Amino acid sequence: MKLSIIIPVYNVEKHIARCIQSLLSQGLNAIEYEIIIVNDGSKDNSVEIAKGFQSKHSNVFVFNKENSGVGSARNFGLDVAKGTYIYFIDPDDYLANNTLKLILDCIEINDLEVLTFLSKGTENTNLYDSTTNISENLSISKISGTNYIGNNGYKNEVWWYIIKKEHLNKIGLRFIEGRWMEDAIFTANLLINTSKAAHLPIDAHRHVKVKGSAMTSKEPSHYLKVIYDNANAALMYKPLIESIKRNEENEACLERLKARQQSFVFFLMIRILKSTIKLKEVKKIIKNMNKINAYPLNSFLGNDYNGFIYTLLVKLFNIKSVYYFLFLVSNPLLKLKK
Repeated sequence: MKLSIIIPVYNVEKHIARCIQSLLSQGLNAIEYEIIIVNDGSKDNSVEIAKGFQSKHSNVFVFNKENSGVGSARNFGLDVAKGTYIYFIDPDDYLANNTLKLILDCIEINDLEVLTFLSKGTENTNLYDSTTNISENLSISKISGTNYIGNNGYKNEVWWYIIKKEHLNKIGLRFIEGRWMEDAIFTANLLINTSKAAHLPIDAHRHVKVKGSAMTSKEPSHYLKVIYDNANAALMYKPLIESIKRNEENEACLERLKARQQSFVFFLMIRILKSTIKLKEVKKIIKNMNKINAYPLNSFLGNDYNGFIYTLLVKLFNIKSVYYFLFLVSNPLLKLKK
């Protein structure tokens, strides 16, 4: 079997059918690929909808597990996957029609470990046509993952590339479980341990911006978890950065990794201003970020993050007394308690 597509599912009854149907409209024979749906303890009708597809399609498989988070669900999918290649997609996203076959052919013919492609952020749930002329001969350049990061930048998420499973097994890469930002840590680890990567400029993936999604939730306990998990992501980037050999070839990669590490700190500092966390804990977080050289934000601004607003906020955030003042005035009744 050529390909395993892994979908972690939790309470997505409004979206899951669209996602699965798009994966069935890829110009691939059913014996060439499998769609692995990992139900992570959904409480709505998501699993019933998925089982409806399973009953009609021989390459759709539904697995149930207790709720443990998206990282755990993806690891479960990896454990049961039979394909030579792996693709992860979120259940509220979808693919343009007849794009996956070209992607799969490209990674196979060129003997790649990782192949990336284009993703379009949208609120439109009907963009099934690719704007790429896929009849054209699309050329690629094979490079190392570190060069890829340095030359192209990269997204944190896992739905904009396909991976050779043998390569994942060789480097022993798994998702961190029980935390958000697990895909950011996974993606960076994958790329810096990849020697054969390439980008195929095909408009394939649709990232649907869903209101009330996990990452946009303002529920206090969840909001605090995202803050702490951003801090953990910054911490996990430290050994990644230190593992890269410092030479002229890797300089651009190191700059981008440092900027990404500090982006976790920047955005957790934004969230802190809107949270119910106490000042004492804020000082502890900032101190810990300073210990791993992720604060002050002296590497954040650059190719990926720039402009007047970013520049202004970085200047303010880098002065701890100013940042603590902004923090206190944003909600003084909640935050003055030590």
